Amino acid sequence: MRTRLLPLLIVLMAAVLLALGVPLAVSLAAAQQQRVVVDRIDDTARFAALAQFVTDRPTGSRTDATDERGETLAGELRMYYSVYGIRAGVFYRDDTPMANAPGDWFLPEKGEGRDAFNEALLGRRSHDPEQVWPWQRSRLVVASPVIRDGDVVAVVVTDSPTGQMRSRILHGWLFIGAGEVAAMLLAVGAALRLTGWVLRPVRVLDATTHDIATGRLKSRVAAAGGPPELRRLARSFNEMADNVEQVLEQQRAFVADASHQLRNPLAALLLRIELLALELPEGNEEIASVRTEGKRLAQVLDDLLDLALAEHAEADLRLTDIGALTAERVASWGPAAEAKGVRLTGTCPATTAWADPVTLSSALDAVIDNAVKFTPAGQSVGVEVAAAGDTATVVVTDGGPGLSDEELARVGDRFWRSAAHQNIKGSGLGLSITQTLLAAGGGSISYAHHEPHGLRVTVSLPRTATGARRAGA
Repeated sequence: MRTRLLPLLIVLMAAVLLALGVPLAVSLAAAQQQRVVVDRIDDTARFAALAQFVTDRPTGSRTDATDERGETLAGELRMYYSVYGIRAGVFYRDDTPMANAPGDWFLPEKGEGRDAFNEALLGRRSHDPEQVWPWQRSRLVVASPVIRDGDVVAVVVTDSPTGQMRSRILHGWLFIGAGEVAAMLLAVGAALRLTGWVLRPVRVLDATTHDIATGRLKSRVAAAGGPPELRRLARSFNEMADNVEQVLEQQRAFVADASHQLRNPLAALLLRIELLALELPEGNEEIASVRTEGKRLAQVLDDLLDLALAEHAEADLRLTDIGALTAERVASWGPAAEAKGVRLTGTCPATTAWADPVTLSSALDAVIDNAVKFTPAGQSVGVEVAAAGDTATVVVTDGGPGLSDEELARVGDRFWRSAAHQNIKGSGLGLSITQTLLAAGGGSISYAHHEPHGLRVTVSLPRTATGARRAGA
């Protein structure tokens, strides 16, 4: 969630910074150019004041050299050009120069210089020239009219290079860019803190929800910061978890109590059935059926009690040699398999994993019992212990009829039994109890097809203390 929220905040902050930075950069460029334009207007005004006292075009024996004021104006223009590198000139209305520097510079036929000259002929100074940007190598032209007796008799034109101005604009932009980058970094840091503050309760809530979903009902949302709404949600979630745990505890207690309380009446009933059987002819089918159903009901009650205790019990995890423990269970089930004509083999190398030995023994008993029970005579049941990475496995394969894909999805459900196995002794709770016992210690059980026929049951156990603690937390 943070990876989705953070880019959104960064994009929004970047848009805000650009919305502020771009107008600021444009304003800076305009201010720098306006400063240059004002300076050039002052220069052209000074030259226009000098040009007002220059006589008209020289005639007869008089020349520019004899015109002291004209010579002064020409000297000022040459000095101005040599110091600042700015071309300047005073031009009569017909474009002929009164004085210019350098001497080979004249008004262009078209372009900005011609436009400024024509505007000045109308009695207006240049204003708002087109903006010059740092990537443009254009020049800045400013013109002012020379007015005598209310008439425009000449025009002062300056043609300035813009290198220094563009450099100042670029430096200003770099400063703005550095400020934008610094502000962006600060905003990203603030966004990281903000998203962390907002999402911390969400992450805690997500972790706690996962813990409860995997059976650790004692987990609760720890007190954390964040917005008041999320803190209120955490409190509500804890209240809900408390209520759910209480309901489940009541359900477990009811199942355990009901199973326990029904055992005594059922035992008395079975005893009366046995007494009644003594009064009936030997081999009576009805009494045999009643006796069988009574024993089956007693087995169901015992399994329900075991399931309630398994759901409530905490695993006593320890580092266990599951190879040796599995070999022991295989040896214990050997006589039962041999009596049925089933070959029971085990490959049990020394392998350690974190498990509750009593729980694992009960789980293996249930799995091997089912394998032997559903495997016909002449077939084999194999038990193999292996380890890979952080997980150790005990795989039990049988040669029975197996299950369909639909039945594989339901195996392990409480009271569920395959339609093909309804006549075989069992309550449908054995694998449910096994699954519950294993989950309490961080283990799991899975089912798959075994080729060419049969069922493959895999019991998985954590090999690291971290995985065991995480599961039992």
